[in-house]
Amino acid sequence: MLDHLRVLDLTTGSEQICGQILGQMGADVVLIEGPGGSPNRKVGPFAGGIAEPNRSLDFWAVNRDKRSVIADITTDDGRAAIRELAASADFVIEAFAPGHLDGIGLGYESLRAINERVILVSITPFGQTGPKAKWAANDLTVLASSGALQLTGDEDRPPTRVAVPQAFLHGGSEAAVGALIAHFARERDGVGQHVDISVQAATAIATQSMILANGWGQTEIERLAGGLKAGPIKMKMVNLAKDGFVSITFLFGTAIGPFSRRLMEELFAQGFVDAETRDKDWINYTTLLISGAEPLSELDRCIGCIAEFAAAHTKAELFELALEKGLLIVPVATTEDIVHSEHLAAREYWESVAHPELGLDVTYPGAFAKLTGTPLTTHRRPPLLGEHTTEVRTEWRAGSRTTTATASTGDAAPALAGLKVLDFMWVMAGPAASRYLADYGAAIIRIESATHIDAARTIQPFKDNQPGPERSGIFAALNAGKLGLSLNPSVPAGRDLALRLVEWADVVMESFSPRAMKNWGLDYEALRAVKPDIIMASTCLNGHTGPHAKLAGFGTMGAQLAGFGELAGWVDRPPAGPFGAYTDYVAPKYLAAAVLAAIDHRKRTGEGQYIDVSQAEASLHFLGPAFLDYTVNNHVMSRNGNASNECAPHAVFPCRGDDRWVAIAATTGRQWEALAMALDQPGWISDPHFITMANRIAHHEEIEMLISTWTLPRDVGEVEEILQAAGVPCHRSSRSYDAFEDPQLIHRGHFVTLEHPELGPVPIESSRMRFSRTPASVTRLGPTLGQDTDFVLRSILGLGDEEIVELVAAGALE
Repeated sequence: MLDHLRVLDLTTGSEQICGQILGQMGADVVLIEGPGGSPNRKVGPFAGGIAEPNRSLDFWAVNRDKRSVIADITTDDGRAAIRELAASADFVIEAFAPGHLDGIGLGYESLRAINERVILVSITPFGQTGPKAKWAANDLTVLASSGALQLTGDEDRPPTRVAVPQAFLHGGSEAAVGALIAHFARERDGVGQHVDISVQAATAIATQSMILANGWGQTEIERLAGGLKAGPIKMKMVNLAKDGFVSITFLFGTAIGPFSRRLMEELFAQGFVDAETRDKDWINYTTLLISGAEPLSELDRCIGCIAEFAAAHTKAELFELALEKGLLIVPVATTEDIVHSEHLAAREYWESVAHPELGLDVTYPGAFAKLTGTPLTTHRRPPLLGEHTTEVRTEWRAGSRTTTATASTGDAAPALAGLKVLDFMWVMAGPAASRYLADYGAAIIRIESATHIDAARTIQPFKDNQPGPERSGIFAALNAGKLGLSLNPSVPAGRDLALRLVEWADVVMESFSPRAMKNWGLDYEALRAVKPDIIMASTCLNGHTGPHAKLAGFGTMGAQLAGFGELAGWVDRPPAGPFGAYTDYVAPKYLAAAVLAAIDHRKRTGEGQYIDVSQAEASLHFLGPAFLDYTVNNHVMSRNGNASNECAPHAVFPCRGDDRWVAIAATTGRQWEALAMALDQPGWISDPHFITMANRIAHHEEIEMLISTWTLPRDVGEVEEILQAAGVPCHRSSRSYDAFEDPQLIHRGHFVTLEHPELGPVPIESSRMRFSRTPASVTRLGPTLGQDTDFVLRSILGLGDEEIVELVAAGALE
């Protein structure tokens, strides 16, 4: 699909997933490594437990479909080799400290002087400019800065991460989307640009818009292991079954309340609750709790009944009940469970990749999307160090790069101007994907029906803590920049109107259950009959085929099915996260990348296609090392708090105030010495327990106790100031109010305040990326229900009064 594109990858860690995403879609990706290899070749786990550069499973997880070239960027010859390759590259991806490449003649201005079409994608903890641009950071501290860390873990312990570091994976996958958006503009205008990715901003999606709480007057969510806590209301979702843990989604409102009713019907049938409990008003139960009409003790009793029900069954028995009766129950899956999943086997998800140098056939996570026209597959195992140095330099030197566009002069149009999208997305994963397109100029018509309003309208944060279909911050944010059309596709006139819009569109995107679009007569075959080159993208929890395809569910369940739950929390406690609908934060990046690549393919070939993205499958790539540890080493990775096998200290420490924490990591000996001196503890440097990294890892609990005594009486800001001045990675575990006061987010314009027709001015997050030539434009909030119906019907479809009256009479515009 992208086999006409060349990618020069200068990254060194988990952000290398950017190049892997582009490579799996066919791009020729060349990884530049120094003589000692990429730093993550030294990160475990290792194949067979042998710590060698070509055996790192951490490296393998993000470097398939690449070739390796050795070029020492610290030498003149190495930099000359990189310039030579950059002259014929479409993209250069890098993750150096801001300004570093400029200082050695490889910054954007230097690269564009030799290749005006090059797109430079920079991935850094906080972005290229701003007061924190050069802060010392690692994955844990950036996760803390995003607001996502604060929401995960047990309420009586420090916030905790997922065992496989996540922040730079968010940044790298965000970068793949940014690269393809910039490519869209470059093919039109003939010139490249600089794309600036902030890992902090990219990871903030994992707050599920709760980062907006302070700006919307909403009480902030507090972490609760395996659930959520809002004020006095505690909702536990992870329960102990006979043979492990399960997640049972028990929430209220128009979207999830009916599932809770069915759950209580099953509990009644099995004798775990009485008829009065079964028949409670599960739609409006939150209102009853807030008003005091229903005491919190009654909620606790109901949750206890659910726990008894779970404990009486195995994980498999409960999952079968969920499939049979439409309940929101899934196992908290281990890597072993997932690798042996009958559903993933039926979808032929796992890929066997030969490593002949080791005599191994290794099972890897497979394609992140299923495409009918250009199927994705692994073309290469991760490269050996320097394996392709000679062949790449020969090929890229000899290969000519042609341009079909004339370099544009003057102001640039939005990157995706002219792209037209018909959007049937709802809740989070789908709308988050189409939001990328809206930010960069695509015209998006969002379909919603008053008879089946988007569940996101029932999810907090709510303006001033008051629920309402037009008061949801997450809905306003996810659907920013989109036109709202009220349309009921279940009636014939509504379906016919939808098909007229298909003729207008380039892409149709939907995120309903597998049967919904087909029941409406709007499946891919029906759309293709109207417009043969249409691109249709569908995303749901488990994909559109396989024995578990019809499982109703949300990203909270996807997180457990994909293995994130088992890997978040403490060794001595049940699974504790991650917060919310985690797969809904990962899958949008893969979905958007697949759609953009399919658009590029159609521009070159005239061919449309169908894209099926399973949110759980796409998200498995964020746990790559854990799956490889099982398929290669037969080891089942589990949660480990905030401990790291690579460095110590690596933890979250208490500070002065209510639930205030700071993440601190010393990833090198130099940082450890700087930390010791900053805390006025020079003796730590020569202490035999702490003298090497291996010693510090072995004694990490002792180190954490010592550091805690220093942090506890101090404000988070004081800790940041002292340790950042010493060059030690640290950051407060940000809450929503921290985010709104964060000078780095303010510098980047991360929050933008827009006028809501009913609520007045409210803030949402802007694009998480910054483009030097075709910046994002976020100028309107997600639409109120049917806000743009008249405009769409008259100005886009050209309908007159008589036709509109007929549509109203037929129930098509409900």
